[in-house]
Amino acid sequence: MSPKAIGKANMSSIPLQAPPDKLITCDRDHSSYDICKINGPTVLDPTTSTFYVMDPKGPPVVEKIRPYARKLEAQIMSGIKEVVLTSGPLGPPCQVHHKAPALVFSAGGYTGNFFHEFNDGLIPLYITINTIFNNDQEVVLVISKARDWWVSKYAELLRSFSKHPIVNLDNDTATHCFTSASAGLITHGFMTIDPNRVQNPKTLIHFRAFLNRAYSHKKPHSNRQTHQRLSKSRPRLVLMSRNGAVGRVLLNQKQVKKEAEKVGFDVVVFEAKPSTPLQAAYELMNSSHAMVGVHGAGLTHALFLQPGSVLVQVVPLGTEWVAEACYGKAAKAMRLEYLEYRIEAEESSLIDKYGKGEMVIKDPIGFRGNNWTAEIMDLYLKNQNVRLDLARFGGYLKEAYEKSIKLLDSHA
Repeated sequence: MSPKAIGKANMSSIPLQAPPDKLITCDRDHSSYDICKINGPTVLDPTTSTFYVMDPKGPPVVEKIRPYARKLEAQIMSGIKEVVLTSGPLGPPCQVHHKAPALVFSAGGYTGNFFHEFNDGLIPLYITINTIFNNDQEVVLVISKARDWWVSKYAELLRSFSKHPIVNLDNDTATHCFTSASAGLITHGFMTIDPNRVQNPKTLIHFRAFLNRAYSHKKPHSNRQTHQRLSKSRPRLVLMSRNGAVGRVLLNQKQVKKEAEKVGFDVVVFEAKPSTPLQAAYELMNSSHAMVGVHGAGLTHALFLQPGSVLVQVVPLGTEWVAEACYGKAAKAMRLEYLEYRIEAEESSLIDKYGKGEMVIKDPIGFRGNNWTAEIMDLYLKNQNVRLDLARFGGYLKEAYEKSIKLLDSHA
């Protein structure tokens, strides 16, 4: 999504309530998502992903929707299963009865990337439930691409959203009836919740509290990487690690760790892996006072930091707008102490390939223009690593330490 598209997405309003005489309604006025509803009893045939009005009246109406909040991205949307809502012909008899509405969405698309799992899935799910449904109203989640690893990874959150078992559109064969059905998820933009667009006003602070309720009631999770004793006198800093060919690797990570320890932090190096239990990651972040990391999906773990904690985002060349859109604004909304460290040309590995006077180095914004193309993304996100200037970055670590001490003292 381009910088312009973000602003466009933020202009959308709360979906209109359905006229009482409309059995099927769709709101397609938003740049990032569609919402379609059956406003009354419905039966689902999961083998065809079709919802039928149980008491159809008037001429048949058919609406189709791909329930994923990346509406303008044709390539991604082509892989999202289409859901059909129809008032004719009459649907099949009901085999499983639910005394609750269905909420239909896809866990496909960019799922597999930790940032997108929250940005395109879990946060929009939270927004949608708090926009379309009444307080504490039960819903049944009807999901396509609900792969076993995803369901297992987010089991605690899914149970917090709904106490009912998931209806899996990809392998369920029984027909299900619901009191009504809504297909699609509402997004307000990158990592944001706009309280003015939610009927039951919520913000990222409320979402963070929701995460806390989901994970804090469980017994502590033992994990060598994440479960470490917290010093009572030294604040803890989580240093996010990136390795391999993914780009934005911190090349002098060991030296940065030593510098942070010299300043006064206890430092835990954390590499977000698909196998890392989310409960363990939550416990680490929730009990820490600061996080440092190069812009990337791993910084999504900042959602687990307590308000008042420090987030230091290292911003590589050419990533200024996306760093602010994904994490800068979110950090402020979550009441974190946010510090942004924009690297200089000499700290980028791109300097080894391009001369300092070339546009790609000296003026990334001018070089990129308004286009965030695949080539630009590869250049600045996948082909760039960073080696921090320890003297300059040390000043940020000292500021982070001073802010962290305040948080540590407040919990003493």
